Amino acid sequence: MSEKHFKHKLYVKENKAVAFSPTTLEKINTIISHYPEGQQKSALIPILHIAQEEMGGSLNVDIMEYVASLLSITPIEVFEVATFYSQFYLEPVGKYVIEVCHTGPCAICGGEDIMAYLEEKLEIKVGETTSDGLFSLKAVECLGACGSAPVMQVNTEFYEFLDLTKIDTILAELRSKKELKKPEEQTWKERLS
Repeated sequence: MSEKHFKHKLYVKENKAVAFSPTTLEKINTIISHYPEGQQKSALIPILHIAQEEMGGSLNVDIMEYVASLLSITPIEVFEVATFYSQFYLEPVGKYVIEVCHTGPCAICGGEDIMAYLEEKLEIKVGETTSDGLFSLKAVECLGACGSAPVMQVNTEFYEFLDLTKIDTILAELRSKKELKKPEEQTWKERLS
């Protein structure tokens, strides 16, 4: 029997040059300047959002090490944050990331039923991306909206009081916008400068 060696994605460096555009770097420096000297780590979450947005939709080791260097912190401090929060992706994802809370039975939110319907409708399982690269499906512990359940989040948009008809309408709307880019005023780098 041979042992299978597993290498976690946080140990896989691509050794590619990573850099923000000069305009984005200026905005990043403005964000960092809002924090006292020695407290620049406080800018980590918004900078990770910008990095993910500008550098292809996900974070890899090279990108996270670059962000660490900008903030004068250790790479592990960036890895901890990027792996803790569900809105950061360590692998490529679709244009629309659909998050549904709780894949187990839940009397309050109905997340299990919505997830099963989305898997059937999109023809993918949790953690997968559709073949056209449009949708990724992700399970999260909680979206914090039991009072308006069932709910799902698509990228940064929240959808509440869902039923199957509403889900169909949302998916159709997103499919119709597949060629559109996000307006600049909705990007992290524009909102945080």
